[in-house]
Amino acid sequence: MCNDYRLMVDVASIFEDFADLKIKIRFGEGAPNLEAREDIKITDVGPIVRAINGARDEAELVQRRWSWPGPNKRPVYNFRSEGREFNSNRCLIIADGFYEFTEPKDPKKTRKDKWLFTKKDESIFCIAGIWRETPEVGQAFTMLTMEPGSDIAPYHDRQIVILERNAWVEWLDPAISAKSLIKPLPAGTLAVEQVG
Repeated sequence: MCNDYRLMVDVASIFEDFADLKIKIRFGEGAPNLEAREDIKITDVGPIVRAINGARDEAELVQRRWSWPGPNKRPVYNFRSEGREFNSNRCLIIADGFYEFTEPKDPKKTRKDKWLFTKKDESIFCIAGIWRETPEVGQAFTMLTMEPGSDIAPYHDRQIVILERNAWVEWLDPAISAKSLIKPLPAGTLAVEQVG
């Protein structure tokens, strides 16, 4: 399951992608200094976009921790989407790639093979997420998961929910059914390459 993702683009590029969708990005906490990062891992801070007072044409970009402590104190970094509607606290997790790990093809290797997935025709994409406030870590987010689409099934039995670009606005509107937005991408949408 996804426990490592990538974001190599700057704030200006993110701002432009959302402007193309007629969504004004606000920086209520100031414009973040996003440095290019090959690996954003569980408990790291990453940028998310969330709605502002239910407005459909503007949202805020903030940086929050990826994962909150679960009942057993283990981090909740992935959250099953099946059978849930997520009527509040939805967010978009901005990425330009994510990783999955498989058993090594080379029997002499001890580390798992690392695979980078990117969206073929887009510089960034958004992962469906939710955020919550916890006494232990404050506000934190997690990625929603689903059954794997055809591009990911050969590598893992689950996948993160990657939203089509035209669904970003709808995801930020809790009045729109989450079930109508959570679906696998068409086959061939993701490119994959072995990176480790």
